[in-house]
Amino acid sequence: MKFERLRHPFSLAEVKLPADNPDNEFPMHIKFEGIRRQALETGRNRLLVTGALFTLAFSLVAVRLVELAVVEQVAEELQAPRLAVGAEIPKVRSNIVDRSGVLLATSLPTASLYGNPRQILDPKEATQKLIQVFPELNERRVEEKLSSNKSFVWLKRNLTPKKQFLVNTLGIPGLDFQYTERRVYPHGRLVSHALGLTNIDGRGLSGIEGYFDQNLLGSNKPLVLSIDVRVQSVLREELVSAMSEFRAVGAAGLIMDANNGEVHAMVSLPDFNPNKPATANKTSGFNRATKGVYEMGSTFKLFTIAMALDIGVMRLKDQFDATEPIKISRFKISDYHAKNRWLSVPEIMVYSSNIGAAKIAEEVGTLDQKKYLKRFGLLTRARIDLPEIGTPLTPAHWRRINTMTISYGHGIAVSPIQLVSGIASVVNGGILYRPSITKIPNGEGVSGSRVLSKETSKKMRRLMRLVVKYGTGRNADVPGYLIGGKTGTSEKRGLRGGYDRAKRMSSFVAAFPMNKPRYVILVMLDEPKGTKRTQGYATGGWVAAPVVANVVKRMAPLLGLRPSQRDDKSAKPGDDLFLATKVKKN
Repeated sequence: MKFERLRHPFSLAEVKLPADNPDNEFPMHIKFEGIRRQALETGRNRLLVTGALFTLAFSLVAVRLVELAVVEQVAEELQAPRLAVGAEIPKVRSNIVDRSGVLLATSLPTASLYGNPRQILDPKEATQKLIQVFPELNERRVEEKLSSNKSFVWLKRNLTPKKQFLVNTLGIPGLDFQYTERRVYPHGRLVSHALGLTNIDGRGLSGIEGYFDQNLLGSNKPLVLSIDVRVQSVLREELVSAMSEFRAVGAAGLIMDANNGEVHAMVSLPDFNPNKPATANKTSGFNRATKGVYEMGSTFKLFTIAMALDIGVMRLKDQFDATEPIKISRFKISDYHAKNRWLSVPEIMVYSSNIGAAKIAEEVGTLDQKKYLKRFGLLTRARIDLPEIGTPLTPAHWRRINTMTISYGHGIAVSPIQLVSGIASVVNGGILYRPSITKIPNGEGVSGSRVLSKETSKKMRRLMRLVVKYGTGRNADVPGYLIGGKTGTSEKRGLRGGYDRAKRMSSFVAAFPMNKPRYVILVMLDEPKGTKRTQGYATGGWVAAPVVANVVKRMAPLLGLRPSQRDDKSAKPGDDLFLATKVKKN
């Protein structure tokens, strides 16, 4: 049988057919093979077409995604604030938080509007359009800026996103935005004097912002203050209430940890809103707690008696003649609550005798008085992390009369922060700590200097407790918290010299609990006026002591301080201090 070589129309392979095949037909099995191959070829072609379509579709989607991303990025860049040509890239300013991490100050990104007058086509028309968006701007001033030959002029700082959008819709060539930051204080007035202010360029001007300006720039960590915003709120609310009730022109308050110098609250009234720097004008921007210096009155008797006990020139059971006022030169020293008899040391404290304090100071002597006042940190500026620090006022010539009047807080002016720091050393065992407005890291030891013996400090705590139980500070007593303290009332100096009897500074300094003091509190009211409730009195015992009581009642639960259930045995028969209680009962 002969075969002929033929090429199958559906196959690339050569197929041999029998030569005697009259119809030249393929065998059946070869026909089926061709059909199968044709089907496979068709399927392959369809898959290729389908794959190509899918590839095209995905390519279109990818191109669209890239397009959207690019367009969105460009749009964001067009809307985002930009730095002016040659401008310095601003550093991010760190947050400020309280001791528990509560945010006190932060910076938010904003846009600031500037213009290039050389690119402004019609300054007058551009000005009119801008005034529609910013009616608070001065139209004449804006037009002058846009008509100048400068290449950069500021027009409006710290724009809101809405204002920025409206400026963009104006379509004025030559206007652009620069990235800036705006300092924001979430609690407004609450911590204003401690925090301070920044200027329009974000640089610190006062308070913590000013003192730590370089530290806050470019730091990734927040600055942690010793302030407890809860305690700060309590102290401020009570001071605002007292200032309103007694129509005082100002007030100040401090709460300090007696055992390391941390300031938990610092209030000065009137205060300001740091979110609106213009409110920090005149007296509102003045920090009475650290910058102001005042004659603190009878609170100084604590220092006088403490130094006398520490030196050993007197004992608690000693008595001093207070039957008559002291006359020296043209001055006369008298008692506000005169007893006209001999008084023991506890009685001098309880009845706040100026005569008794002056005679104790004479026993101490001028040299030792100055030495101890210097130890207490009362003759030099306070060392605290704030730029607003007052300089104490002391006599140019420290004569005998100065020694006597300084014993009860007249003739020397110190800042409230100095007084609180000194009193903390009187009650904490005799150690003076530097006051701190920043939180001391946990576990980090704090060093101080010894100014009194432990025994002297213990005696002073008992005397201070007697003042609250039986003396001029009774309005500060809170059952269960063993508060001790001392009142202070001083006349303010007049504009033409001398003292103005109608104007006084009334204060109360306290510590609690007196068996183991943890906190020292000072409340001070400037020029309070008596009311019907106080029987017309405006002294420290009537206007400042009740504020301390209210503060302790509110802050103690916040700090987890439970009232003590034990009896107060600060004075008992057989105790030297019982002399004071015995006289009071009689």
